[in-house]
Amino acid sequence: MPDGSECCVLKALGKLFQKLLPRRRSFVLPGQDPAILEPLFHEKQFDFARFEKLIAYRPRNWALFCQSLLHRSYLQYLGPQTQSNERLEFLGDAILNSIVADYLYRQHPTMEEGDLTKVRSRLVNRKALAQRAKDLRISDFLLLSSSAVQSVDSGSDSILADAFEAIIGALYLDGGLTAAQAFVNRTLLSDTSILLSAMTDDNYKSALLEYSQGHSLGVPRYSIVREDGPDHDRRFTVEVFLGTESLGSGTGRSKKDAEQAAAAQALERINTNQSAITES
Repeated sequence: MPDGSECCVLKALGKLFQKLLPRRRSFVLPGQDPAILEPLFHEKQFDFARFEKLIAYRPRNWALFCQSLLHRSYLQYLGPQTQSNERLEFLGDAILNSIVADYLYRQHPTMEEGDLTKVRSRLVNRKALAQRAKDLRISDFLLLSSSAVQSVDSGSDSILADAFEAIIGALYLDGGLTAAQAFVNRTLLSDTSILLSAMTDDNYKSALLEYSQGHSLGVPRYSIVREDGPDHDRRFTVEVFLGTESLGSGTGRSKKDAEQAAAAQALERINTNQSAITES
């Protein structure tokens, strides 16, 4: 019979071994067949650790997150009991809208209801969410048919945007509102360039195009001059030219955001030059 000190040592060793042993992942989910889901994701050599890092969350029930990545195009290869990510996307869409509405309401106490609605719609529209999904490289984890893969590669936004929302739905069911909110804050609401783009009504690229065509200067040309940061947190620097003259540069998390920033700087430079001419 071990004495008190030996019991303490045994308990400590037991806890250590539990940490060292591989963690059993739960694939139990009503309506899904774990006999299909679990072998499927191991067969695909799914990188569980990398996905945990991507969402900054450690799932308790992996079936929810596997389902969030399962596009309906892939169901043709699976059993009849398997469900796609569409239900989770429906839930995630509602949760996302609620989180963004709460954030805007608290951060902008004087903003009118109509403006709050417009800003929220810009933050959660399909194109914006697809860009967030690209930033995170969510497509690396999706289960898609070959035709759906081609759609993603050709620039289709719907599959990526739906997966982004489905992951939010999975986070909400597995970790509650806190987990979903942390993900949305980190991937969407903490980026000042995204918020700034959503807060402004001005489309600087369109304004610059109108100016250049109105003055017979041709079409503005945008060139990527630098890409910085890791794949999941890319930063693009774009320079805009009218003819051979560089009028401005801008940086953003996407090429579109960087082009808008470059066009804004070009318009500011044009307005400054025109003001100087007028004053002289």
